[in-house]
Amino acid sequence: MPSVVSINISKTKGTKKTPVQSAVIGFQGIEGDAHSGDWHRMVSLLAEESIEKMRAAGLKVGPGDFAENITTKGVNLLALPIGARFRVGPVILEMTQHGKECHTRCAIYHQAGDCVMPKEGVFAKVIEVGEIKVGDEIIVLFAEGK
Repeated sequence: MPSVVSINISKTKGTKKTPVQSAVIGFQGIEGDAHSGDWHRMVSLLAEESIEKMRAAGLKVGPGDFAENITTKGVNLLALPIGARFRVGPVILEMTQHGKECHTRCAIYHQAGDCVMPKEGVFAKVIEVGEIKVGDEIIVLFAEGK
């Protein structure tokens, strides 16, 4: 079952996020997170399977280390097209972006010579608000062409 492995927040940008057991997602993103705001990247997601790639390269990393808000398991995030809608617990998100440009090389890049977030992280805007919890199921509601 596709699910939430970790929910991660930080008070400041440019830092690792700290895992929490639950979080309220409002119309600007995760409440209390530095990256929330009125833009197309309200919530960031990264698959546990992507983090495993960095562990296989010898890094001791885990959820939140790549500054993702939601760490997932069992769903191919990159296979969901822009505009796809998916439910995370009671919250509905809409995919807005695959990957991102890495303007400054993070500590993980300097350790490993690579980082998965710019290539495998995804971003979404909030369609329906609510509280999410670790373990919540992820259900794809609409993915054009699927």
